[in-house]
Amino acid sequence: QVQLVESGGGLVQPGGSLRLSCGASASHFSLYVVGWYRQAPGKQRELVAAITTSTVTNYADSVKGRFTISRDNAKNTVYLQMNNLKPEDTAVYYCNVRLPILGGSGYWGQGTQVTVSS
Repeated sequence: QVQLVESGGGLVQPGGSLRLSCGASASHFSLYVVGWYRQAPGKQRELVAAITTSTVTNYADSVKGRFTISRDNAKNTVYLQMNNLKPEDTAVYYCNVRLPILGGSGYWGQGTQVTVSS
């Protein structure tokens, strides 16, 4: 039912920045909890950042202080600002949205590739 489209990935040098966007088709987008996940080759998917309906945020320790998650409910869009990127940030980044009342895993985007390399 809910479709997500991620954009903003690409190739960047260490220390550089990228801003990922995730547009959602969901009605009542403000009621969804949103998370950014990433999966590197050969690694398990991990939560990078999340933002609640009250705009409370949390981050993985590995990105704290470098990444910022935000949302614009009027545009049905969530962002991930990534600064001071490191090679270990290289991964496919996925957007996830879910309604807490429904539980489950919610909805996933197709992913966008982020490559940090010199």
